[in-house]
Amino acid sequence: MGRRVKVAVIGGVFAVMVSGAGYGAYNVVSALDGDGGSGSSGAEAKSGPPGKDEVEETSEKFFTAWEKGDATTAASYTNNASIAGTLLTAYGEDAHIGGVEITPGTPTGTSVPFTVKAKVTYEGTTKPLSYKSTLTVVRGETSGRALVDWEPSVVHPGLKDGDTLVTEESATPQIQAVGRDGDVLTKEKYPSLGPVLATLRERYGSKAGGTPGVELAVRHTVANTPDTPLLTLTEGEPGKLRTTLSASVQAAAEKAVKRYGESSVVAVKPSTGEVLAVANNRQDGFNAAFQGRVAPGSTMKIITSAMLIDNGVTSMNGPAPCPDTATWQSQTFKNITNMKPNMSATLANTFMRSCNTGFIKLVDEKPLTDSSLTQEAQERFGLGKDNWQTGIVSFDGSVPASGGPDRAANAIGQGQVQMNPLNMASVTATAITGEFRQPYLVPFDLDDREPATAKGLPQGTVSQLKQMMRLTATQGTAVVPMSGLGGDIGAKTGSAEVDGRATSDSWFTGYRNDIAAAAMVQQGGHGGDAAGPIVADLLRAGG
Repeated sequence: MGRRVKVAVIGGVFAVMVSGAGYGAYNVVSALDGDGGSGSSGAEAKSGPPGKDEVEETSEKFFTAWEKGDATTAASYTNNASIAGTLLTAYGEDAHIGGVEITPGTPTGTSVPFTVKAKVTYEGTTKPLSYKSTLTVVRGETSGRALVDWEPSVVHPGLKDGDTLVTEESATPQIQAVGRDGDVLTKEKYPSLGPVLATLRERYGSKAGGTPGVELAVRHTVANTPDTPLLTLTEGEPGKLRTTLSASVQAAAEKAVKRYGESSVVAVKPSTGEVLAVANNRQDGFNAAFQGRVAPGSTMKIITSAMLIDNGVTSMNGPAPCPDTATWQSQTFKNITNMKPNMSATLANTFMRSCNTGFIKLVDEKPLTDSSLTQEAQERFGLGKDNWQTGIVSFDGSVPASGGPDRAANAIGQGQVQMNPLNMASVTATAITGEFRQPYLVPFDLDDREPATAKGLPQGTVSQLKQMMRLTATQGTAVVPMSGLGGDIGAKTGSAEVDGRATSDSWFTGYRNDIAAAAMVQQGGHGGDAAGPIVADLLRAGG
């Protein structure tokens, strides 16, 4: 969409970025008086939740004023009149929505569901608009009045704090995204692709050869978030945009993430770096698969093992004892419950059992330093240099040089290490081919992007990593989810502890022939329990 409409910032409201389990999110903080109206008339203010009659009366007055297009009066029945008035005014003036008819449903306590039917009219074209929403009536903090508890979603369920509605000619034409085999990819068929397709349109709509139309859309104030179209008034000509996605693998990804809430998965083609699928099942709609920044748990041991082998500390069949505990600079590390110690374990055995202490014991060996893991991640796996050019917004991992206890914690995917499924799918692809091929969604020559590069791994290291991942998939912690998969297979499980949460995040990465995938399920437990079945489904579909 174009940027001609001015979006007001009212009353000192400001967006505050918060980490929220490592993922992008935001809250809106403001100093509000609690009552959008004029305050008490002098009578003693009421207290307690509004009664049934108050809920019905307040909602009816709010709806009536809204239907009439009287934004000021409607806003006066809310507990945030200034911001409500701005958005309700934009509803009529900037979004060009009129003829509003609101049908309330049956209240549940202080909540009132309702249906809106209206018309959007722009430059002689009119289209019907219909949607459902809900409001809640609360007691004003100072006046005691029954007021609509203001949320932007009252006006439209697609609105969040800072958003507004606009109708105008779009700044970029629509796109018809097609997969690697020519299949048309739509958000209706592949819901997880909604944010991805919106970003691709924003970036490449003008390069794909289409012509713009006129749309009603949600305009977001969060950085790097494209408008969300709601209704097309005038069809433009969509341009065709070819992507690397596989319709069959994407379909498997969509189905797989529905198993678990707060889950994300990515699949790539190791021989090329092409992204075959990306899917998320998250309440916040965040593309955690590409943009997440959380600890990857023991999947990090792929990189750590490569570091140990490349620096001559040990080898696949070399020693990596697995004691009950390991202490590093006053911090004691443990293994998962019921893991038996094995002081004669090899690196392969410690890897396939995912023994934490075996890796902790080795990070102090010469010639390793505080920066050895960082160098391995950056120079061999192409991570952490902030230079990936996937075609949409993505995070390319972070493995900072760390001293103290974090040096040991980083080696097992805790501490300061941050990854997402895209990163770990790429790690697996690099581990089994020896070459880092930066993942991408659209061709580099579409906008002359330069792919990130790294020197990759020695073939001796690749051979050992593949064998250890194969053992993990056939005899180790990944046996259950990988069972039944034929061909050349391998995997690594992981579980990452998060402060303040009793259940760890579930991580899993694996490969089958020329497909590698990685998944993460927040609070999903052990890697094989939740993330493992998701990855296995994609490997099965892409096999």
